[in-house]
Amino acid sequence: MTSKELLYVEDALGHEQYFMAQCSETMNKLQDPELRSLVQQLQQSHQTLFQNFYGLL
Repeated sequence: MTSKELLYVEDALGHEQYFMAQCSETMNKLQDPELRSLVQQLQQSHQTLFQNFYGLL
């Protein structure tokens, strides 16, 4: 992996961590169970993406 590719993966990991944190924060504010479930699914999607990017290292 080139240094430029490594920087891209590190950047993508940071973005996915940010999105997971935002989903978590949003879930804590929501009272509608259906919306909470949707945001939880989004968080899980970002967790999967994070793991996929991490696996490239």
